[in-house]
Amino acid sequence: MFIGVPRETHRLEHRVGLSPYTVARLTHYGHTVVVEKGAGREAMFFDSEYEKAGAQIVYSSEEAYKRADIVCRVGLLSSEELDLLKRGLIICAFHHLAVAPRRNVERLMELESTIIGYEIIQDRHGEHPILAPMSEMAGQMAVHLAARYLQNDVGGRGILLGNVPGVAPPTVLILGAGSVGCSAARQALASGAHVIVVDEDLGTLRTVSREFSGQVVTAVAGMAQLERFTAIADVVIGAVLIPGAPAPVLVTEEMVKAMKPGSVILDLSIDQGGCVATSRPTTWDDPIFTVHDVIHYCVPNMTANIARTASRALANAVLPTLREVLRKGLRDALRDDPGLAAGVYLYEGRMVNEKVGGTLGIPATPLQKLLDGSAA
Repeated sequence: MFIGVPRETHRLEHRVGLSPYTVARLTHYGHTVVVEKGAGREAMFFDSEYEKAGAQIVYSSEEAYKRADIVCRVGLLSSEELDLLKRGLIICAFHHLAVAPRRNVERLMELESTIIGYEIIQDRHGEHPILAPMSEMAGQMAVHLAARYLQNDVGGRGILLGNVPGVAPPTVLILGAGSVGCSAARQALASGAHVIVVDEDLGTLRTVSREFSGQVVTAVAGMAQLERFTAIADVVIGAVLIPGAPAPVLVTEEMVKAMKPGSVILDLSIDQGGCVATSRPTTWDDPIFTVHDVIHYCVPNMTANIARTASRALANAVLPTLREVLRKGLRDALRDDPGLAAGVYLYEGRMVNEKVGGTLGIPATPLQKLLDGSAA
């Protein structure tokens, strides 16, 4: 099969869909990989490395799409890129279709595209193996960024995110105890912060408490609890994920108003709409804004700024799944792997994800019916 790796076109997106190492593995298995010229440059992967790995370098995004049977990219397609797609293409990426423009989704349906979302692919344990490394990196980055924005020169409270003898440590409130939340908790605890983790699942909170030997405070999410904790927090990290659906708004504007001046919110759920009422997407060159004297950081593609590490981690996580699709063919791979099947938004132009279909008002057809040929 032909695998296409186009250059990412979204502003300040520095990552690339496949690394030279993964390209070498795919060409070793007999597949052809076409990489757009300069696609990996900002992640410090150069065309010569891809060529050495066996890739063919092409000179336009259109060629990377038109020659491919399956495309591996990072972020969702732009409206302009939709015009480059050929009919029936398989496109793998972090699509986040729940917050995509409906007209773009309808265009993908017209093109009979198959859209596989890295963020909703599952393994046999129900975990998200491709999203996980991105989440872990984002959690670590969030604590480093919080430490920066707590400093005076950017309007923060003038607090060290650490442990100083005789001085009470700062409080870091983490909303969500998934991969992002646990990674952030680990980093914040190592920094010496007082850490509170809130989640709606008591079993998950038990796991967190055991992992951190009771050193973090855990609490079940509830309006009264959130009002209490946001008011004392120096840092709030939103790490809420409902795969395939918009993030619920947990922090109201009234809660933000009640926070301490110069405190920091990092809404890491922003790529799914955000879990803080006052959040809006920002970019790496203008990452923060202030509402009610509280600094907000809301960059959706935050790991784009560690592009080499993120691209390598992404490609390594994608490779096993991609190999199965290429070896078996997509239809058989989906039949054999329910976790991969859970990662499909559109199959040959038909909406198969109920959550996204409900959000966008597009009727969904069960994927199994399409695979069996029993759908009307």
